Amino acid sequence: MFEYFPGNYIWNLGVVATLNSGGTIDEVDRACRPIRELAQQGSDVGTGEFMASWRRVADQIEQQAIEAEKAGHRRTAGQRYFRAAAYLCQAERMLSNSSPERIPTYRHLLELMEKSFELIDPATTRVEVPFEGTTLPAYLTNASPDGSPVPTMIMWNGLDSTKEHMYTSGWPKEMAARGISVLQMDCPGSGEALRLQGLTSRVETEDWARAAVDYLSARDDVRSDRIGLVGWSLGGYYVPRAAAFEKRLALAVAWGANHNWGEVQIKRLEREGENPVPHYWEHVLWVWGESDLDTFIAKASRVNLNGIVEQITCPLLITHGTNDRQISVAYAHQSFEQAVNAPKKDLRLFTPDEGATEHCGLDHLPHVAAYTADWIEDTLRELS
Repeated sequence: MFEYFPGNYIWNLGVVATLNSGGTIDEVDRACRPIRELAQQGSDVGTGEFMASWRRVADQIEQQAIEAEKAGHRRTAGQRYFRAAAYLCQAERMLSNSSPERIPTYRHLLELMEKSFELIDPATTRVEVPFEGTTLPAYLTNASPDGSPVPTMIMWNGLDSTKEHMYTSGWPKEMAARGISVLQMDCPGSGEALRLQGLTSRVETEDWARAAVDYLSARDDVRSDRIGLVGWSLGGYYVPRAAAFEKRLALAVAWGANHNWGEVQIKRLEREGENPVPHYWEHVLWVWGESDLDTFIAKASRVNLNGIVEQITCPLLITHGTNDRQISVAYAHQSFEQAVNAPKKDLRLFTPDEGATEHCGLDHLPHVAAYTADWIEDTLRELS
């Protein structure tokens, strides 16, 4: 993995994710260079300065976007709004949830993202998925040019990503180019659902899978028999769990296995492996709606797929990096071996020689993204 900040895994992961999600190397360098020495003090120290440095670059690009829009250069403006939003969503991810900057920054990047849709991607719109008396915010990148029904993938976050990370990855637009729509959801415990609505995560992910399938099945531009589900990082638990119980799903993809996330938490208490975000324990308590570590650890013990994966009866893909420093590749083998009732199952491991070997393939995101898109395309063809 490209390591701009030697020895600081979490900050490096943010850099490579940005460069693989529409960021330009010059702008990322200008954001990172002022905080290079600060990074040596660890990932938790200096996250405010990280935000401020990236915000300066994002603000400059946003101003350029405003000027381009005033001049009638809509495409240039849209591209710049997109990059400004992409930088803010990576920097916001670094903040403590108690930071007073977190929510205002997130609200602002939502505005920038929708400006980019308006100017350069009208196929993507904001939608709301009804869920237990409220809604789950989402973006729909629509592959149906005339309103006719097309296959659709539901895409879910992990522990610390948002629907904006999903969109900036470029994967929804790539799927749309292949005739497959993508519903990018902020599930409970992530993104807007957590930040602005206070919806925290839960073990029973089939609850929001049911809501998503209900919503999509009611749309005329969705083939209700060709709805799939993909999720990355902690989505490697969320997705197989949901696929085991929501039988209307046509296929499922764990973009990074997460067979026993509760066990991973015990290892992290013992300082094994890398954390995904700064202020880690504060972050997980926020995501899961708990106030103390003991209660959280007890709940996390239920976040595993033992006895669950066996109940999956749709095609299943598991991808994983062999050098994933957060989640051991052994968990990918566990999920694959236990999925004995999936009519088709594939395990794709990415190696250092080819790239995409780190967590969720963030070090070479286009590589794992293309493989996943190809597998989905092939599987939908087989189902037909």
